[in-house]
Amino acid sequence: MPAISASDSTSRLRATGARVTGARVAILDLLTRANRALSHREVELALESAHIDRVTVYRVLDWLTSEGLAHKIADDARVYRFSVVGKRNDPHAHFKCRTCGNVFCLPAGSALDLKLPQGFHGEEIELSVKGVCADCAS
Repeated sequence: MPAISASDSTSRLRATGARVTGARVAILDLLTRANRALSHREVELALESAHIDRVTVYRVLDWLTSEGLAHKIADDARVYRFSVVGKRNDPHAHFKCRTCGNVFCLPAGSALDLKLPQGFHGEEIELSVKGVCADCAS
């Protein structure tokens, strides 16, 4: 998935036609800079100095997801983790590290080229690979 620079956050928010708020910019910037998917709590702690309250974090993450700017995946503990959507939101798999619990987006690939039966119309794909990430393996 292509990286998005933090400077694109404001223009991406403006493109939705909705208000561009400090909380929306800060959270989208954080997700853009993150190298893995973040939980609500991780976002809240990372932006503690910006004084963005917990409810606002929840609302902004849900709004970013509904606008197609972020996507979420549930981890094994059923905690949602969020990551920024690239300029193209191609279906892709996620890697969940069993050691540290981090969730990473994997590049789109042929493993997601599924053939559905005639008449079926897929809308989302949720594919997770579980194992040990590079940091934990070393």
